Amino acid sequence: MPPSDHPQRYATVNELHARPFPALEVPSTAVFVAFKEPVDAANRDRALDRSHLLALIDRHGGAHPQPEATHHSAPIGRAALKWESHTEFVTYSAFTPGVSACPFDPVEAGIFPADWLEAAPGKRLVSVLIRIEPMPADAGAILRQCDDWFVPESLVLSRVVDGAAVVAGDFRIDPAGHMRFAVFVRPATQARRVGRIVQRLCEVETYRAMSMLGLMRARLLTQRLNALDPQLAALVAGLDSAARPSEAVLHELLAISAELEGLAVQFTFRFGATAAYEAILNQRIQVLREERIEGRQTFAEFMMRRYDPAMRTVKSAEKRLREMSERAERAAELLRTRVDVERSAQNQRLLESMDQRADLALRLQRTVEGLSVVAISYYAVSLAGYLAYPVGRALGMSKEMLTAALVLPVVGLVWLMVRRIRKSLH
Repeated sequence: MPPSDHPQRYATVNELHARPFPALEVPSTAVFVAFKEPVDAANRDRALDRSHLLALIDRHGGAHPQPEATHHSAPIGRAALKWESHTEFVTYSAFTPGVSACPFDPVEAGIFPADWLEAAPGKRLVSVLIRIEPMPADAGAILRQCDDWFVPESLVLSRVVDGAAVVAGDFRIDPAGHMRFAVFVRPATQARRVGRIVQRLCEVETYRAMSMLGLMRARLLTQRLNALDPQLAALVAGLDSAARPSEAVLHELLAISAELEGLAVQFTFRFGATAAYEAILNQRIQVLREERIEGRQTFAEFMMRRYDPAMRTVKSAEKRLREMSERAERAAELLRTRVDVERSAQNQRLLESMDQRADLALRLQRTVEGLSVVAISYYAVSLAGYLAYPVGRALGMSKEMLTAALVLPVVGLVWLMVRRIRKSLH
């Protein structure tokens, strides 16, 4: 009897083969679009993405994907459709045999109807046209064509995948709203290899666009940090001054710390996603294995000059936010120390005041005890006199003499009695 399999065993293996590369004959045309919700795309309603896909498939009578599918392939007219759902975006690729007589004719993008694009649940973030044609024998012809098709200042041109193809583009959006790439394929190159090259170009543009969203957020964050930084610096500088009450400083510091924490919650996901997309982009360019053509800039060089500074800006903003949060935390600790010292001084003064009051109370107690002895003795002498008068008359002593004789013994006895009572209480 075979051992039982883990419930996710087949799912984990199938994931390795979930997104096969297309097989593209030469010549052909590729149209690629990516949609993303502007806000909270990771938690979007994915049922809307599926409905949008089915609306396109139903126009051509294609088969529907499985309910929980994250990728699907189907024919739509002459084109082969490939759909993929990612964490934050969805992509549509359409591959059509042949190329138009007019390079990068906007009509080629008509495979995705305008009304269908308008009904997308997200917003279009990427739109790419890729022209795939045989590599001419004359290398100069490629350079002349690329100079005519693309902006020379931004032109990227390189030989890729061990010379299997030459790819070119300028990373600019044309008047029709599309970014354009050209792929010149060496004869006898396998269709799967052509598909991999085209897929890599689409991924380069997609992950470039997704990671650049982090730059837009970093600029917004920098503006707010520029406003908070002087406030935090002033608070830290004034911690050793007693001009302002600690409570007021604490409330202001708590407000700054709360805002910094809110900014961290708001921007952490985007910065983390940007770092992930940057890593994927660099990996996709690396696997192209570029070779320079007549001194023209490669994809890697273009990204190093135009893209890497943007990513450094994002990392700088993220680091600055983290450092300001740490500074606010350290300032809070210093302020708590200051408050503790002030409270200790207040407690010391309170104890001194309590000692003074206790000393006064002791003195008052002793005074009262002395007065008590006098009062009790007065009444005790009077009572003792009433008892001793008959004896004094028999002895021939006057009332005054008898009273005088009783004062000292009675006072002494009362004093001893009060002292014993006080010792027993202590």
